[in-house]
Amino acid sequence: MQKNPGRELILATKPFAKEVIWKSWFYTLSTLAILTALFSGIYFFNNVFLRIACSLGAGLTMVRMFVIYHDHQHHTILNRSLPAEVLFKLYGIFILAPVSIWKRSHDYHHNHNSKLFSASIGSYPIMTKQRFIQSSKAEQRGYLFIRHPLTILFGYITMFIYGMCVRSFISAPKRHWDSLVALIVHFSIGTLIFVYLGWFTWLLAAVVPFLLAFMIGAYLFYAQHNFPGVVFREKDDWCYEDAAMLSSSYMVMNPFWKWVTANIGYHHIHHINSRIPFYRLPEVMASLPQLKEAKTTSLNPSDIVACFRLKVWDPATNSMVGLKEVYGSQSALNNTIVPAS
Repeated sequence: MQKNPGRELILATKPFAKEVIWKSWFYTLSTLAILTALFSGIYFFNNVFLRIACSLGAGLTMVRMFVIYHDHQHHTILNRSLPAEVLFKLYGIFILAPVSIWKRSHDYHHNHNSKLFSASIGSYPIMTKQRFIQSSKAEQRGYLFIRHPLTILFGYITMFIYGMCVRSFISAPKRHWDSLVALIVHFSIGTLIFVYLGWFTWLLAAVVPFLLAFMIGAYLFYAQHNFPGVVFREKDDWCYEDAAMLSSSYMVMNPFWKWVTANIGYHHIHHINSRIPFYRLPEVMASLPQLKEAKTTSLNPSDIVACFRLKVWDPATNSMVGLKEVYGSQSALNNTIVPAS
């Protein structure tokens, strides 16, 4: 019987798909304590520079706590703990990614990652070059708007307030009632801060941390599956293992960013086996040489620009291309002289 290298790689990761419960609680509670201390600093420090530092630190720590929340939703850590269930449901509401919509869309993403025409649920939409050219101007503008750097920069509004909460609640109010709760809690707390503590405290506590955290989160989610060398497949040619190794990036980071993102940069490993706790991902990478073959990106400005440049999938070159290639070919197509019959 012929061996399947991809399947063997998945099996090789299974010994690491076991949490260490005390570590799961330690990283969860220590991150929550740091986040609480930073928000407290915003309210109680008198020095304006310390308050600004706490605001920025809170935004970064929210990213880390979100990845830990994400692990819990995968049933990777603290799965059968009632206190953890309550804690993370509350955090989902706080972070404007309530459990009902986050888990449904994210599970779909894992099961359909890099499939053409279905990748947009729980991820950014992908059009083929031909489909983009044949689309109306309005459809093209809508598609490019969703993938635009400014849309990702303001992920607080576009991805979380609107996408996760408003849109989900409107589409299915009974299923996503917690999306409405998240919006009410978020704007109620923000209003109280503004009214009783002033605009500057409101800016530092209710705007900057969320804007920063969601900007980073939205970009990470984009670059994890939209990077030079990424591969997309039609449904019939798709397989889970290839989608993990060929369509999910390894984002090279320094220790600071690894802490902030709770190792989510090892995204190819996470897609190979989502039951591996975030704190064991570096261990898996070090133990299985095949995982070092993943395609990489980073948070360097040049890599960020390279990721943002990618717009549509070109089956002819088996690669993502930018608008220059799209409009160049469209112009050539429009200028082609059709001979008379």
